[in-house]
Amino acid sequence: MNPTHKDFWFLPLGGCGEIGMNLNLYGHAGKWLMVDCGITFEKSPSGFGNRVEMPDPIFISSRHQSLVGIIATHAHEDHIGALAHLWEQFRCPIYTTAFTRQVLIRKLRQKGIDAPVIVVEEGATVTLGPFEVRWIPITHSTPETNALLISTPVGRVLHTADWKIDLSPVVGDAIQTEHYSRLAAMSIDAIVCDSTNANHRGSSVSEGELFEGLLASVRGSGGRVVLACFASNIARLQTLGNVAHVAKRYLGLLGRSLHNMAACAKAAGYLHQNFKLVNNEDLAYLLPAEVMLIATGSQGEVNAALHRLAVDNHPDISLAAGDHVVFSAKTIPGNELDVERLVKAFESRQIRVTHASHLADNDRPLHASGHPCADELLQMYHWVKPRIAIPVHGEREHMRCNAAIAKAAGVPFQLQGLNGDLFDLVSGTVKRKAAPVGRLWLDERKSTLEKL
Repeated sequence: MNPTHKDFWFLPLGGCGEIGMNLNLYGHAGKWLMVDCGITFEKSPSGFGNRVEMPDPIFISSRHQSLVGIIATHAHEDHIGALAHLWEQFRCPIYTTAFTRQVLIRKLRQKGIDAPVIVVEEGATVTLGPFEVRWIPITHSTPETNALLISTPVGRVLHTADWKIDLSPVVGDAIQTEHYSRLAAMSIDAIVCDSTNANHRGSSVSEGELFEGLLASVRGSGGRVVLACFASNIARLQTLGNVAHVAKRYLGLLGRSLHNMAACAKAAGYLHQNFKLVNNEDLAYLLPAEVMLIATGSQGEVNAALHRLAVDNHPDISLAAGDHVVFSAKTIPGNELDVERLVKAFESRQIRVTHASHLADNDRPLHASGHPCADELLQMYHWVKPRIAIPVHGEREHMRCNAAIAKAAGVPFQLQGLNGDLFDLVSGTVKRKAAPVGRLWLDERKSTLEKL
């Protein structure tokens, strides 16, 4: 299967019909362009912990000579986490922004991989083989996330990656709506669009709205406060740094991924204000009312910092009755039981727990999603006015809701499919099961990839 100069194809190998492990291909004139290459975490068959899984790239790895490049849209694991495991099957340059490069280079170097990772400025246009790609800044829950305008002589597609409409993102610039409203005049053939929150009405909460609720949670606590969030959410880290500063508490980080992300963020120019950290070995010597901690493990992951605090075997700090754990992250579907066990473990020790599904003491939110709800999707379709809408990054119900929103916005065609389906962006048709798909899992004991 080889695209001609008359073809413009979209072929997802991961992330279409599921949330996570995104791997997208665009084909034109005998060449392929890859957008993102991520992982997901699934329950281990042993019932103990999670294991790393990723898309099987056999379709494109067997054609790697035709692969002109890989673009990493942002620094989340479900978009870049597989590159360190799979790059040697591709052996082509990776293009991304400065912050994502910091995160990605650490992962590659840890595996001994010296892949070329080329920095692209936001707003820049780069020619990769027959594809002209323009990076368009968009707001999400990690810095320097970009949508991509991918152009060929036979068509244009807007690949949104993950996004939301955020006018107060805390870290980075607010969304520039004119970047997207101007696209309507360019006759965009298709938009490949995030569906994660398509089944939620209204609009997502801005990152800028979280400070008051998080500050109230800290000020209402007499002992230590632990805030659990995703390590890659740099805006949340900055907000929590601001909270610690105003609450006059010492700030500490628990979890290797948090330390790595904070280092990457600082190297890229972020987290330089109100983010002074206490050394972990000094935390136990501070008075409980002086301490505020940020921890990994909000999904109940075994051996993450929050789990170790719950079972009281963390090497740096021990929580006590009267301390307070605040989840500044939603529970991802499938992790409910793990999180519930974690909450019960804390509460059995008289440690107070507040979850992001509840409001803070002053009725303010404690978490903001990085994905668009229905009104934001509707607005994007009104701005761009594409001929075709292709929902991705969601399960079937999310994608069905996204397609319905596109239809309501007046988008003429909505194409729904799954991994391995070939979307013809010129004719507006879908060829089912055009490419082999599957999953690989990482056997960490052997450091090998195995087929599922």
